Amino acid sequence: MHRLQIRSARGLLTDPELGALAVAALIRADAMGLLSRQITSLDEESLQNIETGMAEVGIDSVFMKEYRHLSRRESEGRPSCSQQQQLVDLLRRVVKVLDDSPVPAHEWPVLQKTLGPELLGRLLGVSETEAGSYDFDARLVPDEIAARLHFLAFVATDLAGSYSDEGIRRWFDRKRERLDGSSPAELLCKSWSPEDDKAREVRELAEALHWSPTV
Repeated sequence: MHRLQIRSARGLLTDPELGALAVAALIRADAMGLLSRQITSLDEESLQNIETGMAEVGIDSVFMKEYRHLSRRESEGRPSCSQQQQLVDLLRRVVKVLDDSPVPAHEWPVLQKTLGPELLGRLLGVSETEAGSYDFDARLVPDEIAARLHFLAFVATDLAGSYSDEGIRRWFDRKRERLDGSSPAELLCKSWSPEDDKAREVRELAEALHWSPTV
């Protein structure tokens, strides 16, 4: 995790909409532990890194061939409106696949280190005994817990640009006006799903840190 230090963009990804979607995909891939190297440039190679990482964990999404096909006229000038929309739709599909593809074997050990076993177990709603069994073999993680783990991996990555691991842990227990005086951990307690309104509020609060480091 935390392999993103993007300083430049090249080619079609200098377009604001395409660039934003590529960053969204990279943030998710980083959270899931799919990136094999530091990403400093937003370009075709960085997208290839996502596809390679997805293939290594068995996520079936081969998109670079289509991306290169749609962008092959770049050297001849700007893509047509139709090509542009197809590229946007393609990157949106990549983001959606990443959103829908938990990889607990990768996400569990990273979050154990970032959040610590006590906070992670509390946020997931599992006992220490259960947490210990998942630490031993992430394949044992039930689908419901895997979905929560996946969500927390994204939140932790959103926070990583502004906080240390200790700061991230404190963030979850700090009460927030935007959450009606509750802390993120208080909203993510007992039974919850990433689709719940309260979970969306927590994610939006973490995502806001991309724009304001003092949230």
